[in-house]
Amino acid sequence: MLEIRPFTPADLDVVTALAREQDFAPGIGDIEIYANTDRQGIWLAWQDNAPVGCIAAVTYNPDYAFIGLFVVKPEHRGKGIGHQLWQHALKTLSSVQCIGLEAAVQMVGFYERAGFQKDCITTRRQMLFRSEASLDASPSQRSDVAVVPLSEVSLEAIQRYDERHEISPRPHFLELWLRHRAGDVFAARDAEGECHGYVRIRPCLLPIGEGWRVGPWLAEDPGMASLLLNNALDHHNGVVLIDTPGHNPSAKTILSARGFKPMTSTVRMYKGVIPRGHDRNVYGLACLELG
Repeated sequence: MLEIRPFTPADLDVVTALAREQDFAPGIGDIEIYANTDRQGIWLAWQDNAPVGCIAAVTYNPDYAFIGLFVVKPEHRGKGIGHQLWQHALKTLSSVQCIGLEAAVQMVGFYERAGFQKDCITTRRQMLFRSEASLDASPSQRSDVAVVPLSEVSLEAIQRYDERHEISPRPHFLELWLRHRAGDVFAARDAEGECHGYVRIRPCLLPIGEGWRVGPWLAEDPGMASLLLNNALDHHNGVVLIDTPGHNPSAKTILSARGFKPMTSTVRMYKGVIPRGHDRNVYGLACLELG
């Protein structure tokens, strides 16, 4: 008999393994943050007392939510398990005005039948970074801002900046995300202490071994975006992954010049009305699972 159960801390390793096996490349600590962003944002499908799938349906506020981490173990597909997880997520979010998700290309038709509309293509880009290699010819600082670690800028300043450029305010998620012990955060701070962009890099779990994921990565202009990326990449050797939104062509330009190669693509979709141009200053997404 199939049961849909809420996530508990004891399920952390199971969900992390599911995400890793599907090449989601979960960051260290990501699953815990997904679970804690909403009062209850992750569910697991259990059959014969064994976990066989999961889904995240996280409400940021009454106006916006995101669905992700939608996985059914390969040997259990075709049995209606995914359908039950999906219906559970939609029921949970029934009162939310707008829902976003990242769709695998082969799933776009399924989501369109559920009322979702295509917005843009999200591309995962990858490179093997070595810190002894030249980052690029751009300077390491600018006269109008200083790039500083998280300890030298207020979290409130970053949250104000994020709210102006993201689709929805997400202060609780952002606090958990930026203050997590894994990885590093850098911000572009002016003389008055205001934020003009920020980036986080964190270790992630690849199907074999580990690497790094960059995101969120937001900036006022391409030059500032490059400056922040320089600081994030420095001293982080290995495979680096960045998920870039289709509405910001400058992200592709910057990363292609660095040697990043496109690896996979998903389709950002929404059910409900969203403001156009909301992500023009977003160069890298926090994650595909929560937008």
